[in-house]
Amino acid sequence: MTWFRRFFTVDKPIPVTYDLGNLAVFDSNPLSKESLSRNNANREEYLKSIARDNTQLLINQILSLPMKTTTDSNGSSGQSSNITLVQLPTPTFELPREKPLPKAKEPTKWELFAAKKGIKAKEKSGKMVYDEATGEWVPKWGYKGKNKDLDNQWLVEVDDKVKGTDKELIDPRSLARADRKKLVKKNMLQQKRNLQGGNK
Repeated sequence: MTWFRRFFTVDKPIPVTYDLGNLAVFDSNPLSKESLSRNNANREEYLKSIARDNTQLLINQILSLPMKTTTDSNGSSGQSSNITLVQLPTPTFELPREKPLPKAKEPTKWELFAAKKGIKAKEKSGKMVYDEATGEWVPKWGYKGKNKDLDNQWLVEVDDKVKGTDKELIDPRSLARADRKKLVKKNMLQQKRNLQGGNK
């Protein structure tokens, strides 16, 4: 294993250039053809020595940058450790993207309608709601959601809408669960139609 020393001196005939923002060093010194020959048994060692020297130069530059120490506390063990951070400068070389820029999404049917009518999006009220019975904040829907309060009640009043119908004798809890499932299916279908309408 190769160990790097703090500010270990490395001499280069031609000074290397750095892009510390990208943690890169550029070495324009010519390589030895004899050392790079396939017949040379020390070829790998020669390449490793160049890589080691350039890495040491890069480390020297990084260690000369402004540093700050912060304390990180580990919640599980309760122990705290000091972490030294180095602030890197802005990169000077712009790296090419691995993948092309994503295409802009086509506006949905609703977005086109809202833009035409000048309708602005409503501010989201959040996913939590205060439950006065328990005195806690609970999610509006999902696991242990407020919309499932009916499922946990031992006594449920029959809705006036189902009185005198074939659903009057069905457990209101089951009706509430069925209504939630219907609403989910309806929303998924509307979302699918909305996306298809926007892509036309």
